[in-house]
Amino acid sequence: MEEGVLMTRPLDGITVISLEHAIAAPFCTRQLADLGARVIKIERPGVGDFARAYDTRVRGQASHFVWTNRSKESLTLDLKHPDAMAVLHQLLKDADVLVQNLAPGAAARMGLSFEALSPTHSKLIVCDISGYGEDGPYRDKKAYDLLIQSEAGLLSITGTPEEPSKAGNSMADIAAGMYAYTNILSALLLRGRTGQGSHIDVSMLEALGEWMGYPLYYAFEGAAPPPRSAASHASIYPYGPFAAGDGGTVMLGLQNEREWRVFCEGVLGDAALASDARFHTNALRNQHRAELKALIHSVFAQLTTAEVEARLDQVQIANARMNDMAGVWAHPQLQARKRWQTVASPAGDIPALLPPGRNNRYDYRMDAVPAVGQHTEAILHALGLDAAAVQALRQAQAI
Repeated sequence: MEEGVLMTRPLDGITVISLEHAIAAPFCTRQLADLGARVIKIERPGVGDFARAYDTRVRGQASHFVWTNRSKESLTLDLKHPDAMAVLHQLLKDADVLVQNLAPGAAARMGLSFEALSPTHSKLIVCDISGYGEDGPYRDKKAYDLLIQSEAGLLSITGTPEEPSKAGNSMADIAAGMYAYTNILSALLLRGRTGQGSHIDVSMLEALGEWMGYPLYYAFEGAAPPPRSAASHASIYPYGPFAAGDGGTVMLGLQNEREWRVFCEGVLGDAALASDARFHTNALRNQHRAELKALIHSVFAQLTTAEVEARLDQVQIANARMNDMAGVWAHPQLQARKRWQTVASPAGDIPALLPPGRNNRYDYRMDAVPAVGQHTEAILHALGLDAAAVQALRQAQAI
């Protein structure tokens, strides 16, 4: 940002109340906080969001939690206690958005549905995130990321021919969190025109189903689905991982016949191979994968990873190194673009990636990851409760 310029973020002044746990809702609301929203995270007294206990990999804190919960305020409320519910309703009077991903039907049973709230909170945007949506035969079915990856068909096209595999990250949760985030942004824009709040019903199944568009259409009207081909492309070859002589792995991808000819001449050193009857079209290369793979590996075995990459770069064949997590932490492109920043946490400062996308008008908010209940007293005092009233709530175990 230019020195002396007053920075305004897109969601400055927006207040979000979130009854959230695990990944989908916290990922959504963290992105709202990135843009300047005040996010008040409601947690259970004592233990907080159960994702806090998933692991202890970040100086005693859970990896999922520190990723999805920076820049938030933590307020502990036992929502089964009437005094705690009174505090929540007081907060909702001035809130812009309510997000929840509690068990199916739980928020509605507590009187926190859009239908129950909108008569007295006409500008409130209510976003419900669930596995399958608020109606239909699967409405009450429990949903976890792996189960939705399975229901949405992702497992059926991921893995090896012998065995399906889940994606290594929480793809269904991330998809749902992304669509909740964009739907809330859309609802805020709409409210700016109409003055009215909205009800948003985000389903993990539908979110991941959208991301499955290519394989669904590939299998249109009963056609065979894309085969499971590990890290290789299902229908283009060569496109995937190839071993170098030093034990490294290079990912490369050819998209057309011009690139195939350049690859044969400039990388494999065999221009005649381009017109070989087994390989001169993608369909034939796909059909004769094993033979072509052996030929490629016979050349790459004599080269280091860096030498393979240099040959590919020289002739402008798309390629990438297969990084592990240490490689991503140290990635020179992320370093050069200054994408790593530092955020505070209860266990001290930790590095965090800036959100994708640079905007020349503002910087992202990158504030601390909160401890359980860290902001409870400050929030309650701001609502007008004095020290005695806060102590009474604590003694009643409402907070």
